[in-house]
Parts: sequence; structure tokens; C-alpha cells
Amino acid sequence: MANNSANPYTLEIEACERPAGHFTWAIRRNGKLFQRADRVQTTEEAAERSGLAALEKLLSGRER
Repeated sequence: MANNSANPYTLEIEACERPAGHFTWAIRRNGKLFQRADRVQTTEEAAERSGLAALEKLLSGRER
């Protein structure tokens, strides 16, 4: 996700070392860790969907 001044949040998708072949996400605000996944996903696409859903909740004000 692109970083711009209007939105200080970025979404990072990363491969996990354990368990191998799984993925996780992290949301950063101004470069600092703000929120991360509590569960690993079996695919990169699933991790991205989960992270985007969390980011949408955050931006809509439903979660603080």
C-alpha cells in the first residue's frame, strides 16, 4: 500500500518463518508498528485480505 501524507498507515504482508509457507500482516502508522495479525494465513492473498479488512475497520472508525 502506498504511503502518502493523507494516510499515515501502511500495510505490510510478510512470509512467516514458522510455520513455513504461511503469511502474516502488520499495519504501521508513520512507520511504527500499530497493529498486527493475531493469526497466520495459509496464502499471501488471504493475509492481504485480512490485513485490508483490518485497515478498513481502522479507517472507518469502527476500531481504535
